[in-house]
Amino acid sequence: MSQNKKKRINVVYSTNPNFSYQTENEENEATLPSAEQKLLVRLERKHRGGKTVTLVEGFVGTVEDREALCKLLKTKCGVGGSAKEREIIIQGEQTQKVYDILVKEGYGKTKKGN
Repeated sequence: MSQNKKKRINVVYSTNPNFSYQTENEENEATLPSAEQKLLVRLERKHRGGKTVTLVEGFVGTVEDREALCKLLKTKCGVGGSAKEREIIIQGEQTQKVYDILVKEGYGKTKKGN
C-alpha cells in the first residue's frame, strides 16, 4: 500500500469516506511512434553531487518502452543510467552521442539543449 500512497496527487489525507485519491496514470499512456516523439537531450550538473549526466526529456509512452529506449542508449554509449519520471538519465557527457543514436533510431524531432 505504501507504493500506492506515493503516487497520490494533490491530497495528502482526507476525512471524507467517499473521497477517491487522484493517482498518476503514467503506465496507461500509449507510446507515440518514434517519428512523433519530441525529445530534448541536454546536460545537467545540478543536484547530482557534482556528477554530469545527460538527460533525455519528453518521452511519451509506457514505462516498458521508456526503459527499453534507456537500455538501448546505455548499451550504445557504454555507460550506466536509468529511466525515471518521463526522463532518461545517462551517466556522463554523452549529449552528441545520444542525439546521434536517437536520430538514427528514427526520433527525428529530437533537439539538443544547453
